[in-house]
Amino acid sequence: MTDQVRWGILGNATIARKCVIGAIQKSRNGLVHALATRSPADAAEVVAENNVRNIYDGYDALLADPVVDAVYVPLPNHMHLPWTLKALSAGKHVLCEKPLACNAREAREMAARAKETGLLLMEAFMYRFHPRSRHIKQIVDQGNIGKPCLVRSAFCYHMDDDMLQSGANARLKSEMGGGALLDVGCYSVSAARWLLNAEPTAVQAQAVYHPAGVDMHLVGTLRFEEEKLAVLEASFISALQQTYTVVGSDGAIDLPHDAFIPWEKDAVYTLRKKDEEVGEEYVIQGADEYQLMVEHFSDAVLGRTELDCTPDDSIANVRVLDALAEAAKTRNTVTL
Repeated sequence: MTDQVRWGILGNATIARKCVIGAIQKSRNGLVHALATRSPADAAEVVAENNVRNIYDGYDALLADPVVDAVYVPLPNHMHLPWTLKALSAGKHVLCEKPLACNAREAREMAARAKETGLLLMEAFMYRFHPRSRHIKQIVDQGNIGKPCLVRSAFCYHMDDDMLQSGANARLKSEMGGGALLDVGCYSVSAARWLLNAEPTAVQAQAVYHPAGVDMHLVGTLRFEEEKLAVLEASFISALQQTYTVVGSDGAIDLPHDAFIPWEKDAVYTLRKKDEEVGEEYVIQGADEYQLMVEHFSDAVLGRTELDCTPDDSIANVRVLDALAEAAKTRNTVTL
């Protein structure tokens, strides 16, 4: 392998076109060698704009390319398992979009295949690589807000009304791994576990369901040991909410509604002391968190670092999502 990772992209998804292909091409240690799609003509523009070297008609053809070192999987949720397994079996490292899998059983199968093949598998939680996220994590870990005891997090948006009515979007199809919890609630569960540095012991949830059967509006609570709690909101039918707050015994950190996707503008947060109503605002210089994520993964592929987001962490996250889904359906407390 050279000092650059040669990437293959499985699918012409919006997240790939808008965020990840460009991030790889800007990265210091990677390049997009190929894009695979079922409709090559529809991908001509993105291929030209990003100087992608090859375009394949179908995913299997890309996986057969010996030049490809790693693949990015931005396919619908229900396709993460089969195509991750195929990619690993073809000798490719895998960066897979969130959620890693539709349930913990699938995530464990994917992690086991990665271990068997000796290849890397990472869930694409790009927010963890943003300098603001890392700075806040450091503040919490160093005890600057005292003992962390509460995380409140929301990732909500209003899906197009016509789309909601038709139910045609993959996010509204249960057989495709749809639902607000899997689509955006996964971020809030991840943030709570990461910032509290703990795993929940019990969860509760309430949800409103789309006629197709998937959750489209959900609120959940997580209980951790040592008197730690978390609250999360995920929705397809509310105004924009994209934020989190972490509260400690001696202070709190608040983020505006760009907590997970601040794009490349300067990112701010507010730090309040224990008894303050208004805290001090801090500014972190803008960065492309997608570029930082793919550079980290490429460094791991090249043997320069260990993965920050491991398959075990992803299994733990999906396990909590499973429990929240069960809690919402049964209206019971679910223990983990």
